[in-house]
Amino acid sequence: MTRCRICLGPVREFVDLGRQPRSDAFLPPGEADAHPEAEFFFRLAAGACADCGMAQLTEPVPAEAMFHRDYPYRTSQSARMSEHFARTARRLAAEVRDRPDPFVVEVGCNDGGILPTLARAGVRHLGVDPSGRAAAEAAGRGARVLTAFFGPESAAEVRAAEGPADLVYSANTVSHVPDLASVFAGADLLLARDGRMVFEDPYLGDILARTAFDQIIDEHVYLFTVGAVRQAARRYGFELVDVEPLDVHGGQLRFTVARPGRYRVSSAVKRTLRVEGLGLAALDGFAARVEHVRDELVALLRTLREQGRRVVGYGATAKSATVTNYCGIGPDLLPFVCDSTPAKQGLVTPGTHIPVRPPAAFADPYPDFALLFAWNHAEEIMAKERAFRAAGGRWIRYVPGVRVV
Repeated sequence: MTRCRICLGPVREFVDLGRQPRSDAFLPPGEADAHPEAEFFFRLAAGACADCGMAQLTEPVPAEAMFHRDYPYRTSQSARMSEHFARTARRLAAEVRDRPDPFVVEVGCNDGGILPTLARAGVRHLGVDPSGRAAAEAAGRGARVLTAFFGPESAAEVRAAEGPADLVYSANTVSHVPDLASVFAGADLLLARDGRMVFEDPYLGDILARTAFDQIIDEHVYLFTVGAVRQAARRYGFELVDVEPLDVHGGQLRFTVARPGRYRVSSAVKRTLRVEGLGLAALDGFAARVEHVRDELVALLRTLREQGRRVVGYGATAKSATVTNYCGIGPDLLPFVCDSTPAKQGLVTPGTHIPVRPPAAFADPYPDFALLFAWNHAEEIMAKERAFRAAGGRWIRYVPGVRVV
């Protein structure tokens, strides 16, 4: 029986997405065939703890295997996310402005996150990220960065050099760390007595409601709920004091934790806990809905192929690895995937080995259909690709169900 990494309670699996590669492990063409050992595969399954309710991967991949010097994802590639982080930075800067010499630390800053905006505002800051190349790019954008995993050791190093932090912020990182206790221990060492840790990550409620099974990837070790985060925070000496829904990355929550008694618990926490209703019963039927989406999507792609229609992928996201490998979608159904990340272009997708081509390939010529893997950026993408629709192109969506638009 799998045991919860938080409380050691029993974990019941609610979905098994089969044999999967690391979601960001793109390879040069032919390398996987010539050197099969170059690809690491694991069983991607998620379960929920019967005691504390924490949803989690039952067989997580070591963090060092995912977040390394050459980690390809860049937050700045999306205009919408760049705007989100700039807006968040301005808000957080305003919240600490009255403190003497305020200090803000971003955990998992990638190529900038909130840091460039803080730098322009004159707020003392530091980013902590294990990806050397991403951290170097953040530094090039005016940020101060430490290349390291965040935990007690790096937190102690930062505190010794910089003093206590008024705020620790993180986006799409806390849920990635198998040893969640180390994150809270680092925050406890680094934060001032009345400091806060603010983090935003995918929300299990949205994943279930949208059948967004592609949010389950190797990097998302935990799928948070308000109830589970509140229990984890208590276990690690903190208190959940606020929660805020975010309409980014397909549905997230922003959690704020602090040391007990330092802040009033907001009505949003109490209200969300009352209506959350995400007991184990809410997980029943999710796997069946996922299988239905898989079957419909593969059937549609095969029908279009038989009709001689041209279909390509849009967005070589980490989520797309879950979809293509679970559904068995390879170059026979998708000849290539377009992506704006230079580090991915010219490589092939993890596991299914679909070529990744630059955005210019999308219009050379336009396909009949585009399978939108980056559905969480649909509004931004569709606004940018109006010419595709004008040329008669149509989008294939699979969240919350398969449809052509």
